[in-house]
Amino acid sequence: MGIMINKEDDKNNDLEQRISADLRARAVKTAPDTEVTDFENDSEYVRDTKKTGRFAWVWIVLVVLAIISLVIIFMPVSRD
Repeated sequence: MGIMINKEDDKNNDLEQRISADLRARAVKTAPDTEVTDFENDSEYVRDTKKTGRFAWVWIVLVVLAIISLVIIFMPVSRD
């Protein structure tokens, strides 16, 4: 069994509203008056880059196969 309540029916609704209003007021006070930057000027290096192509998974498979083959080649063979 469970009890279904609405947000408006909650006893602490008034308290939650006052706390959130207080936190918003404090955030406005402590926020600097300067403009918030989105680091647009630092994004010059990504201007000419391209998205990963459709066949990027092929390169991943090739690298994994190369690593496996190197492990097999350089693994010592136990001869009984």
